[in-house]
Parts: sequence; structure tokens; C-alpha cells
Amino acid sequence: MKYFFIPIILVLMVLVVISLGRGFHAFMQGMREDADRAPGSGPTELQLKQNRMMWARIKYQLAAVLVVVLLLAMSR
Repeated sequence: MKYFFIPIILVLMVLVVISLGRGFHAFMQGMREDADRAPGSGPTELQLKQNRMMWARIKYQLAAVLVVVLLLAMSR
């Protein structure tokens, strides 16, 4: 059964890295746009995308931690 969880952990790790990379890319694009924007005009689409990618990363990391906890609980 533990061999079932190892691929799941690997997939979740890849999803964490992808969402982190996409969020970082949106951050870098947003930095360029923010230099030209007027202050106080609200969040941009790139800032909202950064937020979505951050939450996606948090969800994937939580899922990976839960799978590791299940794996550890089953090995005892």
C-alpha cells in the first residue's frame, strides 16, 4: 500500500513546483507593470493570479503532508 502513496507524493511535489514557478512568473510580470500604474487603483490581474498560485501551492503542500502522515501512520 505504501507504494501507492509514493507516486502521489511525487505528483504533489511537481504540482507545488509548477504553481510556485507560475506564481513567480506572475510576480515578475507584475513588477514591471506596477512601475507604470497609479497607486491605489486596486489589484491587477497578475496580482490576483499570484494569489491564486500561492493558494494552490499551499493546498498541494498540505495534501503532500497529509499523504506523508498517512504513509508514516501505516508504517507503524
